[in-house]
Amino acid sequence: MVQKQTHTKPEEIKRVIPLAGGGQLSLSRPLVMGILNVTPDSFFDGGKFVKLESAVAQAQKMIAEDADIIDIGGESTRPGAEPIDQNEEQQRVVPVIEALRQCSDVCISVDTTHARTAEVAVEAGARIINDVSAMRSDPDMVALAARLKLPVVLMHMQGTPRDMQKNPSYVDCVAEVTDFFRERIEFCRCHGVDKSKIILDPGIGFGKRLSDNLEILANISEFKQFGLPVLVGASRKSFIGMLHSVETAPEQRLGGSIAAAVTAIGNGADIVRVHDVGQTVQALKVFQGIRSAE
Repeated sequence: MVQKQTHTKPEEIKRVIPLAGGGQLSLSRPLVMGILNVTPDSFFDGGKFVKLESAVAQAQKMIAEDADIIDIGGESTRPGAEPIDQNEEQQRVVPVIEALRQCSDVCISVDTTHARTAEVAVEAGARIINDVSAMRSDPDMVALAARLKLPVVLMHMQGTPRDMQKNPSYVDCVAEVTDFFRERIEFCRCHGVDKSKIILDPGIGFGKRLSDNLEILANISEFKQFGLPVLVGASRKSFIGMLHSVETAPEQRLGGSIAAAVTAIGNGADIVRVHDVGQTVQALKVFQGIRSAE
């Protein structure tokens, strides 16, 4: 009997993101995080999923398309976005998490910078905190993550969503993002968050110029020096329209989004955060198939 050949290296099988309660996400292949914005004003899908039924239906669609994580956010972080009341944020995300948890055991992350929102989201069934401020906005966030032993996404952002795209500036973007990660990892470690729980996101489009976004995507491997999973979220973002100015609307950026996702994975990313799960999964399967044949 001929044994079926595998192209997965033994050391890759052991790479996991440990979840609270004993579960884990394997990093033996790229993971796809599906975006679910339950907001009226997100830059691409704002208003589409503000009703509970439509939000759950969209999550179920992404799960059927093989999403590994559903990332639920109740506060827009688009350029120029104003902060909202935490109670309103919680009223948006918690019912969706509760409803989704009743029909699926998919890993859910909550996209928030507020510790209290993260806490009630976890109580409802979320298992990852995705904090675009890298725990700088709310001083209670790091203690919550340490206490609940939750994985946390630490994202780099220059400025805040309100002002981040007004005049971003770097001398060496990749080096500065790397230094930021080094400081944030040490901050988490000193406050009781195990390093194995940390995921790094260089923050495409968050206080970045076109050249910065391209430099980051070309140099994802630089962020792997910490031995941590790297997440990239480039889906539908404006830099794609800047490169292809004939089609600038977010609705017309699918091709560029898939190209960015495949490039990110090819350059070392472990997770891509996307609006279009089915198309991205298909593209990554082709990419992996080609790589395994080399």
